[in-house]
Amino acid sequence: MNPNLRKILEKQHYKIVGSHSGVKACHWLKEKLIHNRCCYKEKFYGIKSHRCLQLTPTINQCTQNCLYCWRYQDFTEQELESFDEPEFVLEKSIDAQRLLISGFKGDERCDKKMFEEASNPNQVAISLSGEPTIYPKLAEFIEVCHKKNMTTFVVSNGTQPEMIENLKPTQMYITVAAPNKEIYKKLCAPMIKNSWEKINESLDILSSLNTRTVVRHTLVDKWNIGLENSGEGSSPSRQISSKFVDEYAELDMKAEPDFIECKAYMFVGYSRQRMNLENMPSHEKIKGFAEKLSDLTGYEVAGEKKDSRVVVLAKDKRKMKI
Repeated sequence: MNPNLRKILEKQHYKIVGSHSGVKACHWLKEKLIHNRCCYKEKFYGIKSHRCLQLTPTINQCTQNCLYCWRYQDFTEQELESFDEPEFVLEKSIDAQRLLISGFKGDERCDKKMFEEASNPNQVAISLSGEPTIYPKLAEFIEVCHKKNMTTFVVSNGTQPEMIENLKPTQMYITVAAPNKEIYKKLCAPMIKNSWEKINESLDILSSLNTRTVVRHTLVDKWNIGLENSGEGSSPSRQISSKFVDEYAELDMKAEPDFIECKAYMFVGYSRQRMNLENMPSHEKIKGFAEKLSDLTGYEVAGEKKDSRVVVLAKDKRKMKI
């Protein structure tokens, strides 16, 4: 790993694992330990925020340079020349998590039982940075996690359909951050050829996977939501392009996911060098978008979490909890 990149990541409180992986304690893990406040994934799907291990097997490898990404992108690579074994990545990631949360043990606000549980994670969020499907042994890594009775959430940008069709995580996400190819090329800055076509191929594959599936729309104001009425004082629902929602609905119906997450871009990390605060949509606008998408897809508005600016739609609300 480039020593300058390592220095930047460690300053951001990443723990580097092996030659290409990394762990970072999620904000909501800390919130759960100190204030007993959970993330939206606990609220919607039932995983425990304080027992979630947030990691990436591709800390600096990606196929896109999305403008809204919090990641430092100057050293981005598109492949792994060599890679660590899945058992090593998981074992060392758990060790790293324990180091990252060790300081909470002496905090009187932290529940002791909850801290012990946090030291033994049972959920792995493979989503922290980079594109995880670049890791050639991702399928095997997921199997290693499952053998340890850990659930797995994989978040992919969908540009590696040949990998996605062989994955069996507990929950498989494809991020669709643009309604069409034109906006995708501008907002997601793909670094490989035919990436939009590959995302569409992944959406086709998603409908056939034997696992829980999610399409996530990361929504960036003035980029991929649209603006029908720019007049001041217009309601959030009138500031959403019907054309864009129609295009998103068409993509969603191709994938037929179990759930659709409508999530606001958050003005954090290195994205602040590429975006402005006004690009972060309000929760009201996210909710308006989700309601329009619900009307078009037939999916039910099944939950929302205002402080995360997210609304989830479900094909069957009764099947949300893992």
